[in-house]
Amino acid sequence: MINRCAEGDATAELLERRWFAAHNAVTAMQADCQMLRDVLEIAESAWRQARTRLAELEMLRNVLDEELAALDERDIAPLAMPKMRAASSA
Repeated sequence: MINRCAEGDATAELLERRWFAAHNAVTAMQADCQMLRDVLEIAESAWRQARTRLAELEMLRNVLDEELAALDERDIAPLAMPKMRAASSA
């Protein structure tokens, strides 16, 4: 005959071991989640900074593009109307 007290102790010990395993898994997963959250915050911050810098660079490019277009127009205008040279008599 099996001793019911021994069976109860074995069941309780198995349950306790499973609880500790689950507890350790939860603790490890909490640490992983916190680490991933920290990484996400760093990535989000870097992304925001990069977007701001991109907007600044796009604005600078557009201003420089307009300045180049104005220079091109100014350089083309004299070429469009060539000066007439006085014919030299020989």
